[in-house]
Amino acid sequence: MRRSNTLIGLCALIAVMALIAAAGGLISRDGGSVYTVTSLRGQSVQIFGQGLYAYDTYLIGAGNRGTDAAVLFVEIPLLIAATLLYRRGSLRGGLLLTGSLGCFLYYYASMALVTAYNSLFLLYVALFAASLYAFLLAITSFDLAALPARFSPRFPRRGFVIFLFAIGALLLVVWLGLSLLPALLAGKIPGELATYTTLATYALDLAIIVPAAFIAGGLLAQRRPFGYLLGATMTILNVTIGLLLMGQGAAQLIAKVPLPIGAILGFMVSFAISTLVATALTIVLLRNVTEPIGAGTS
Repeated sequence: MRRSNTLIGLCALIAVMALIAAAGGLISRDGGSVYTVTSLRGQSVQIFGQGLYAYDTYLIGAGNRGTDAAVLFVEIPLLIAATLLYRRGSLRGGLLLTGSLGCFLYYYASMALVTAYNSLFLLYVALFAASLYAFLLAITSFDLAALPARFSPRFPRRGFVIFLFAIGALLLVVWLGLSLLPALLAGKIPGELATYTTLATYALDLAIIVPAAFIAGGLLAQRRPFGYLLGATMTILNVTIGLLLMGQGAAQLIAKVPLPIGAILGFMVSFAISTLVATALTIVLLRNVTEPIGAGTS
């Protein structure tokens, strides 16, 4: 790997900005309460009405507090640890850092594009930008030609290929099969739209995450060098995003957000299972990567 001081600096900046954004979301309270409005499309929608997320729906506002907690207590410490390992020349650290930055990129793209405008909007945009360029620096810092040789012969490549294709298929089923297509065929709008103008999270998943999972699986099946990198990144990304989703779901359940049993089974349970599987595979991945000579000594 090529160590980049610019990347290290961006990671430090992301950690500081994310700390401010997440703490702001958790701390901000103004004594408001949940209320109901009618959307432009005629839906009756509950609005969170409290703190930083006062103009988000009850579902999103409560969930954002859960993701803020996950960012504060899990994602930022992981980013710092991965950055320190990367700084010491660790290949495992570099892989963890790339996956972690992918999570920050995904999350703050969502916050900038999905969350109702609030006083931290410019901070979300700054985090989106910093995460994007840090991710690009991280993923281009690997020596692709030498990367496959760093994986042990015991590395269960086929298992990772199956997982990557399964994740892509799961997202297609959840977003298309359980939400978008039924609404489209019925001539209605998805219930998740609520007061928002479009479904940006669905667009990010279907346009970026799903193709990336399938491409990573295909390249890894062919033993292509970029397949090892993209496959590792997508597996770690599934862990980090999964932890955000688990924090989101826990906060929604604690807030007693009305959720149909289909949503609980289709979204929360399926994503929790995929996160556990991705965590196990990440442990296997890191155990089957050999470090360059001298890594961690500086």
